[in-house]
Amino acid sequence: MTKILEVLFDGSVFRPSGPVDLEAGKKYTITVQLSPEGSDADKDPAFEIASLAVDTHIPDLAEEHDHYLYGSPKRVVYEQ
Repeated sequence: MTKILEVLFDGSVFRPSGPVDLEAGKKYTITVQLSPEGSDADKDPAFEIASLAVDTHIPDLAEEHDHYLYGSPKRVVYEQ
């Protein structure tokens, strides 16, 4: 059985941030994973943004996004 608990290490012990559903007096093995300060990497969709990337094969998409989205003239003329 696996449980994930949010904890704070105070320098000598781990303090859970909420209720703990474990039997007192039993030995447990824990795995420690450092979370970025002020964010919850498991719940924040921004940490998954790279998985949404799509290769459009348009090399100037970032610079000329208005042209591709709205049909406005290109801002920069590239010589080939």
